[in-house]
Amino acid sequence: MASAAIQTPGGHAGTALATPVGVPVGEKPHHVQTTLNFFKENPDGSEPTPNYAGKPESYNREHDTLPALIHDVSGHELDYSLDKQGFQFYYHESAEKDFLNDEKIQRQYYPETEQLLKDATGASRVFIFDHTIRRGSGTNILRGPVQRVHIDQSYQASKNRVSYHLPDEAPELLKGRYQIINVWRPIRTILKDPLAVADARTVPEEVLVPIKLIYPDREGETFGVKAHPDIKWYYRYGQTPNLVTLIKCFDSKTDGRARRIPIRRLRTLKRRTSLRAKASRFGRWYSIPMTGIRFQFFKLVP
Repeated sequence: MASAAIQTPGGHAGTALATPVGVPVGEKPHHVQTTLNFFKENPDGSEPTPNYAGKPESYNREHDTLPALIHDVSGHELDYSLDKQGFQFYYHESAEKDFLNDEKIQRQYYPETEQLLKDATGASRVFIFDHTIRRGSGTNILRGPVQRVHIDQSYQASKNRVSYHLPDEAPELLKGRYQIINVWRPIRTILKDPLAVADARTVPEEVLVPIKLIYPDREGETFGVKAHPDIKWYYRYGQTPNLVTLIKCFDSKTDGRARRIPIRRLRTLKRRTSLRAKASRFGRWYSIPMTGIRFQFFKLVP
């Protein structure tokens, strides 16, 4: 995942373009019946224990597991937008194919992603602050796909991100509109463990639970998500590397447009054994059934 800030020209509202060009439209949808893990409150009503960055065991907690129908958007890819549902599909062919080297990703793929975001949202400025390569099951990796419904940043943590990464500019930037948006790209065609996203309009505020995330040098915060029968879920079957998903983690605008959406990786689709990608992390090699790279960025709108 990578994260960035973007600033749009004064006359542009900073919303996603109305008609994404070149988005490949799928054919017959493949809806999925599965179960999802949601946040479970402590019996005594106490605050959830913190998570600690780099310590996967701290994420182990009780959860509520409920059945859910995940709708395949195939054939309706253009019906979804960042400001309406909180996610959007966007066609983009990357020069990077393997994503094996973090230094190369930052040197080559960061600028490419910055331009993608400018084209997709009309932004004039992008600030990428993180990237993550998510790997499939079967490997012991600290940043593997998350198995619980969540939102990466709480409202307060999103505001703090601006101050943390852009301290000199933050006082002025926080006066205007700013967003955090993930750019999620499959590295290989996804036929197992795809990413599911929720429609922001179906996620009430009362199901969002702040959970502290402790870093070595600071304190962050994520949202756990309690189960709710009205939440609607979507994914794209057979998503290819040239079809990225734009995911709104946060929007400071409170005028009724989508502000945030939960995400969750699915685990119910068949594994295609011929699909293998290799990723280098922590000085070791891993062979994996699915790999996706997700970029995060600030979208700053004065």
